[in-house]
Amino acid sequence: MARDLAPFLPTVPADFVSTTFEIPGHAIVRSLGVVRGITVRSRSVIGNFVAGLQILVGGNITVYTELCEHARRDALELCLRHAAALGANAVVGMRYDANEIATGVTEVLAYGTAVAVTPRS
Repeated sequence: MARDLAPFLPTVPADFVSTTFEIPGHAIVRSLGVVRGITVRSRSVIGNFVAGLQILVGGNITVYTELCEHARRDALELCLRHAAALGANAVVGMRYDANEIATGVTEVLAYGTAVAVTPRS
C-alpha cells in the first residue's frame, strides 16, 4: 500500500481536494503544477475464482469492487503526498484514470493540480 511506502511523508487533507478548480471559501494564491499518484494492480488467481462464483450468482462482484477501491485509494494517497512534497496544501481538478497495461494488470492514476490556498476574508 501507498502508506507503507512513505508512512511519515506529509499529505494534503481530504477536505482540500476538489474535482472543480476551486476550494470553497479559499483563494488560490499559487499553482505548483500537475501532481499524480500511480499504482499498478493485478487480480490474483484466488480473487478471480471467487469473482467467478459471484458472477454466476449475479449482482455486485465484491472482490473486484474492493480491488478497485484499494487501487484508487492508494493512487490518491500517493498523489496527495506528491502535492504536499511540492509545498501544496490543496489539489484541484482531481481526476482518476485507469488503463489495462497487460492481461489482468491495471494501472490506476490519480492526478490534479497542486495549489497553495488561503482562506478568503
